[in-house]
Formats: sequence, structure tokens, C-alpha cells
Amino acid sequence: MSRPARRRLREDTPVTFDFAPMVDVVMLLLIFFFLTSSLQDGAAKQALPLDLPRASMTVQETPDLPVVSVDAAGKIYLAGEPITLEGLAQQLPPLVQASGGLVGLRADQSGNYGTVVKVMDTIKAAGGERLALSTEAAGTGNAAGGGP
Repeated sequence: MSRPARRRLREDTPVTFDFAPMVDVVMLLLIFFFLTSSLQDGAAKQALPLDLPRASMTVQETPDLPVVSVDAAGKIYLAGEPITLEGLAQQLPPLVQASGGLVGLRADQSGNYGTVVKVMDTIKAAGGERLALSTEAAGTGNAAGGGP
């Protein structure tokens, strides 16, 4: 049996490594992480144009809470995504359980009070034991909350 001939590198042949493909992969990873980090929950919550009530005492938002928003027109959002009241009743229970019964509520101050009450009833029916109402600090436009 004959063995295949082995090719020997000459000692004077330089070994090269092409960095261009590695740079391309790193750039693609950077672009991916920049895009996905800008689409997180916090960005979706801040994208809703809500005129939150003002309060003199506020607390920083907690990002782990499920947040239900009601805009001035009475439209309901869960984590920044539009949802119906029936859909909220279906999707909220596992989120409430994961958060320990605490749910954030962001409601436009000029919104429909009846819709806000219906949302609060739905949160309670889904197992929400505590409700964190979002406000803005008095004299500023920064959203903060007595929760989110």
C-alpha cells in the first residue's frame, strides 16, 4: 500500500491570515446587537405618545414589569403592542404571575376613564394584586412612575 504523498511547507513560505472575513463578521454582529437593543421593551413603552399625569413624588420604572398602556383615544397596549381587552385578558395572566402580581399601568390623563377602569378590572381578573401607576415628575417631561 502506498501512502499519499504529504506536501511539506517550505520553511521560507510565510503563513498568512486574512482578516477581512473576520472584520465582516464582527460588523454584522455589531449591527445585529445595535438593532435588537433599540427594540427592547423600554423603547416600545416610550414610543407611545401619552400625556401622563404629573406628580411631585416619583419612583424610577422597573423594566421587568408587564406594562399596560391606554392612550387618549382609549386604545389599549401591552408592552407597546396594540391589543384588545379580550386579548389582554388572555395574554396577561402568565406575565402577572412572573412579576409577582405587580402590573404597570400607563394611562393618558385626557383618556377615557371608563376604558382605564375596564383595564384595571382585567388586570385584577388576571391575578394582578398590585398596580403601579405611571406619572411624570412635576415640571419635567421625563416619564417616571410610581412604578412603570
